[in-house]
Amino acid sequence: MNQQDSLLIRALRRQPTERTPVWFMRQAGRYLPGYQKIRSGLDFLELCKNPELASEVTVEPLEVLDVDAVIIFSDILVPLEAMGMGVEFGDRGPCMSDPLTGRDGIERLCIPDPVESTGFVMDVIRATHARVDGKVPVLGFAGAPWTLACYALEGSPSRTFAAAQRMVYESPSDLHLLMEKIADTVTAYLLAQVEAGANAIQLFDSWGGMLGHQAFEEFSLAYCRRILEGLDGCGVPRILFIRGAASHLHAIASMVDELGVEAVSLDEMTRPQHALEIFGHRCALQGNLPPQALFAPVDDLRSRVCDLLDVFTDHPGHIFNLGHGILPTTPVENVRAVVDEIRARS
Repeated sequence: MNQQDSLLIRALRRQPTERTPVWFMRQAGRYLPGYQKIRSGLDFLELCKNPELASEVTVEPLEVLDVDAVIIFSDILVPLEAMGMGVEFGDRGPCMSDPLTGRDGIERLCIPDPVESTGFVMDVIRATHARVDGKVPVLGFAGAPWTLACYALEGSPSRTFAAAQRMVYESPSDLHLLMEKIADTVTAYLLAQVEAGANAIQLFDSWGGMLGHQAFEEFSLAYCRRILEGLDGCGVPRILFIRGAASHLHAIASMVDELGVEAVSLDEMTRPQHALEIFGHRCALQGNLPPQALFAPVDDLRSRVCDLLDVFTDHPGHIFNLGHGILPTTPVENVRAVVDEIRARS
């Protein structure tokens, strides 16, 4: 199949579709038995850097769930490692072995060539295309500068990312330098993914919503804009996801108008009706079932799916997804029930 004619790509371009396409953020992960088997004897980053195994993990949701797209198995911190930072994955999740503490460390970071430094990601895209054999689109992704800066400065997962938040006010010029370097790295990284065959790309700013309203526009939205503008004309749809941004939808909608961004992904805290009022028919909208809803009894879950589909009935370009990633202990049969319900509504 020409992926321009696929269900997902047509929806992202707000073209007519026979039903709502569905895929899930973090759909290739710990809740799936195939992933658990592969991961049991392998370090996380080793798996990310093994194109054959990473593509196998990428495609498992297509085989198990019958989703309408696959998103490559990788991690948002891969570009930070390429920039010269030490990245480790332990029991607490991703950690930086040498978190940044000031301008000297920021100045030492490089802006790497994406093919030379992260070519294994491009190999995963190509290997995934070989596995899906044209059945569905292959999605690429990257973390946005604010989210990556949070990890680079904090060193490990945090509820507050206090080091990054402090730098917003204590030394904003240093933070801007870091964000500029990350933004240029991520732009080149995503363009390389498109060149390798990604049919669409999603930019994740998982921690953008924790910023104060002025800081949000200066350190989250401005650098998302820089990347999305750098991707203008790349030939594939761009999806922007900023978690916790429900109070900033007007600013995001203005950017969508200016840059022609094809799709915005909504988190679970955003009322779909509110998003529809603001975005209208500016772009495709993706989301936004709460990931926790996948633990509900199946009949209740199916009802929630129908309710969300009803909200978007008259919106050209709705992609069914979650408000954030699938949680590790999610029952596989419940995720499949969501896909089955959507297909039944075709």
